[in-house]
Amino acid sequence: MVGSGWRAQFFARLARALPESFELAGMTSRRPESVERAATAWGTRGYATVADLLAAASPQVTIVSTPWPVTPVATAEVARAGGVVLAETPPAPDLAGLHALWAEVGATGRVHVAEQYLALPMHAARLTVVERGLVGEPQSVHVSSTHGYHAVSMIRGLLGAADEHSPVTVRAHRFAGRIVQPLSREGWTDDPSVHDAGTVLATLELDGRHGLYDFTDNQWHNQLRSRRILVRGMHGEISNDDVLRLSGPRQVTTTTLRRRQLGYDLDLDGYDTDHVSLGGEVLWSNPFVGKRWMDEEIAIATLMLGAADLALDDGPGPYPLARACHDHAISLAIDEAVASDRPVTVDRQPWS
Repeated sequence: MVGSGWRAQFFARLARALPESFELAGMTSRRPESVERAATAWGTRGYATVADLLAAASPQVTIVSTPWPVTPVATAEVARAGGVVLAETPPAPDLAGLHALWAEVGATGRVHVAEQYLALPMHAARLTVVERGLVGEPQSVHVSSTHGYHAVSMIRGLLGAADEHSPVTVRAHRFAGRIVQPLSREGWTDDPSVHDAGTVLATLELDGRHGLYDFTDNQWHNQLRSRRILVRGMHGEISNDDVLRLSGPRQVTTTTLRRRQLGYDLDLDGYDTDHVSLGGEVLWSNPFVGKRWMDEEIAIATLMLGAADLALDDGPGPYPLARACHDHAISLAIDEAVASDRPVTVDRQPWS
């Protein structure tokens, strides 16, 4: 583990909760006091530098969970040493940084990024609906849930374009607004006053398909703004949890993605997520039943196991650097389009 902050703690907790899969071999951070505190809390050994960590602990997977400017530096150092890297999002803060990182480590194929959204249970089930062709070839995706590269990864993934690196044209505008903010990352604010909260709307045009990006400030935490997912295909659509499709001649049907939760009423198995089904067929099953994890923890642990499979040459890895770079390049284009009030095109890039 490189890093000891709020996000790094997710990875450390999950590694400790999966002793059959992981051993937390060591960690390092920029500040010596952080190293000592985190190593003690996580029951591992602290090292002064990344080089010391790699030399002494010989990790098979190194998680880099550091601030944006530090991430590409630490990622490159680990990748040069030959290990598998699971780097925090985004892999570099700007386009020049993405280009430099790709030039240094892109050819290794051993760098993946911890982009978790399409591994969340309901999103994973929606992705399965798309991949099975139940609504036909996807034509457009509307995501109002999370921001930046996270939302872009969802849009491109649900469009079936996750591994494509063709040019993308972005148009975007920021609209002013106001809303009460009852929750933040720290929890309940107990603040009934109204605050400024702008909304960015952006369209992404790519190879005959398009995405609509819709995000309001603090939408991750503010439960006064719901999440909306719309995937429109040639033969139907996914609207949040409903799947509308042409299922036969003169037959338009609607089925619903159903999430089965354990622990309700007389179910004494403990509160947990079991599976997500559609019309009686299970599309996604929780591989961590018994852990009592929230969706974010399920998704992050899924990424960690994907990185472990890559390290053991037993899988392709969870989210390759090329995909992460392209998603973040498009996210940066959204910011540029908002600032300039003009279309911005992300052309073919070095990773394309």
